Amino acid sequence: MAIYEALQATKNRITAACVSAGRPPEAVQLLTVSKTFPAQAVREAFAAGACAFGENYVQEGLAKIGELVDLRGQLEWHLIGPLQSNKTRPVAEQFDWVHTVDRLKVAQRLSEQRPADLPPLNICLQVNVSGEDSKSGLLPADVAGLARQVVTLPRLRLRGLMAIPEPGPGAVAQHQAMAALFESLKADGLPLDTLSLGMSADLEAAIAAGSTMVRVGSAIFGARS
Repeated sequence: MAIYEALQATKNRITAACVSAGRPPEAVQLLTVSKTFPAQAVREAFAAGACAFGENYVQEGLAKIGELVDLRGQLEWHLIGPLQSNKTRPVAEQFDWVHTVDRLKVAQRLSEQRPADLPPLNICLQVNVSGEDSKSGLLPADVAGLARQVVTLPRLRLRGLMAIPEPGPGAVAQHQAMAALFESLKADGLPLDTLSLGMSADLEAAIAAGSTMVRVGSAIFGARS
């Protein structure tokens, strides 16, 4: 399936999931995950109507940002993979969003290194909602404490939470746990508006739980090699 058709089919899935959940379709943003696919594929997806792109690897993302510099004002670049503290500077200088902050040190470095002439860097805190040892992220009990520290940092804008639930029978409960955590933080006065939850395989369940941003790659670009 061509990128245009696949992108439209994904948007239709999102709309149908929103209708089923009693939510307006515009309540959920599509983040097109372009990791491992070339800059030309991003260009095709942009021509088809996508504008926000997610990258897992800092160097790969930076290379694509450079290749697509003619579209820079029209594209939104999201880092959705792990970020080591020694790689924060180019991310602070080039990306628009970071979804994977789980340590104060990383947030502080991003804050210090974000250029003053750019808008604040949008931040999501990554939550290890499944408790898997192999996954990065904060334990749910530790999220509020870090959120209250990050929200005070200059040049950053704390937007919300991100998680990758474990596939399988427990996924729905994990989606619901993330939504409950998100709502509890908002109720405590944190100015959050983004729950980055759901991918190609589970976007319907994530939207039913309350996700506001789904991260979809393979359903748009095809299987990764």
